[in-house]
Amino acid sequence: MQKKIALIGSTGSIGRQVIDVCRRYPERFSIVAMAANRGGDLFYAQVAAVRPRFAALRAEDAAAGEVPAGTRFARGEGAFEEACAFSDADVVFIAVTGFAGLKAALLALGAGKDIALANKESLVTGGALVTAAAERAGRAILPVDSEHSALWQCLAFDRGAPYEKLILTASGGALRDVPLEKLPYVTAAEALAHPNWDMGAKITIDCATMLNKGFEVIEAMHLYGAPLEKVEVVMHRESIVHSMVAFADGAVLAQMSYPSMELPIQLALTYPERIRANVQPLDLVKTGALHFSAPDPARYPCFSLALRCAQAGGDLPCVLNAAGEIAVCAFLGGQIKYTQIAEIIERTLEKFTPRKAESYALLEDTDAAARRAARGFLN
Repeated sequence: MQKKIALIGSTGSIGRQVIDVCRRYPERFSIVAMAANRGGDLFYAQVAAVRPRFAALRAEDAAAGEVPAGTRFARGEGAFEEACAFSDADVVFIAVTGFAGLKAALLALGAGKDIALANKESLVTGGALVTAAAERAGRAILPVDSEHSALWQCLAFDRGAPYEKLILTASGGALRDVPLEKLPYVTAAEALAHPNWDMGAKITIDCATMLNKGFEVIEAMHLYGAPLEKVEVVMHRESIVHSMVAFADGAVLAQMSYPSMELPIQLALTYPERIRANVQPLDLVKTGALHFSAPDPARYPCFSLALRCAQAGGDLPCVLNAAGEIAVCAFLGGQIKYTQIAEIIERTLEKFTPRKAESYALLEDTDAAARRAARGFLN
C-alpha cells in the first residue's frame, strides 16, 4: 500500500531528495501535496513531474506558473496551512527551513498526521509544544536529521528507550582548519565549502559555526527527554559515525554510513523496514582511521551560546534561532564578517529574559522581537 506524503519545503535540498526517494519507489510512496515559499521555475518543474493533488506557495505574490491537470494550486498563508494539514496525507514531511517549520509541525500534528521532521528550528524554538502536540494526537515524530536518525536507530526506533548518554558527532564544518586569527576575513564561499556534506546555505554556515550542533543538542533534549548533562558532542572529521548512544552496561552503539541525507530521509518513510537506498556501502578498510576530539570553544562561540540557551530554556532558544537567521543572512549577503555572527547572536540574547514557551503566539512574538533586535546590530 502506498504511503501518501505531504511535502512541505519541496524546493530546498531536503525537499529535492525526498522527491528523488519517492520517485525511486513509486509503488511505495506518493506525494499528494507539496508546498514551498515563493516557488519559481524549480517548483513548477517539480509539480509537473510529481503531479500532486494539491500544490501551494506560501507567498501571496509568488509568480504563477503552469500546473498539470488534476493538480489544484493556491497561494497564500491559507494554502500553506492546508498543505501542512492535508487531509489525505499519511505523513507530513517537514523540509522547510527556519521558524516556519514550527507552524508546519503543529498544524500537521493537530490534523492527526505523523511528521517526518527535517526542520531543526521547530524543536529548537518550540520543542515542548511539538512533543505535547504529538502526545495529544498519538502521532509519531520521525527524526530526519542525520544525527537524530542515528540516535533513533541506535535506540531501536524507540525514542523512549533507556540510555546513559546521547553522543552527537560534529564535522567541524568548512572552516575547521582555518587559523583563528584568519576567521574574521573568510568569505561566504569559503564557509559554504563543507568538506563532507552538500546542504543548503543556511545549514552549511551553521555547521561552520557549530550553531547547528547546539540546535541538535536542544533537539535531543526534546526528542529523547534528555537533560543537558546527558547529551555530549564530539568532533568527528570523517562524518562516518553519525551519532552514538551509550548504555548503562558500558556498551556504545553507533550508526555509520557515508555522508548522505537520502538514508535518513528514506528510513523515516520506511521504518522499521530497511530497503535499498542510493547510498554507497561503507568500506571500513578503505575508510581507515576514525578520529574524535572535543569541541574548541574559541573556534565555536555559537555552540557555547546555544548550550547556554539550552540550559536557560523557555523562549531563549527561539531568540537564538531568530538572531542566528538574521546574522547568517547578513554574512551571506556580505553585510558582516563571519566572526560577527556570534557577536550579533550574543548581543541579541543579552536583550531578552527567558519566558515560558507556552504558546505558538508567544513564540511568534519572541521571534519577531528577536529579529528586530538582531537587525539593529547589523553594521
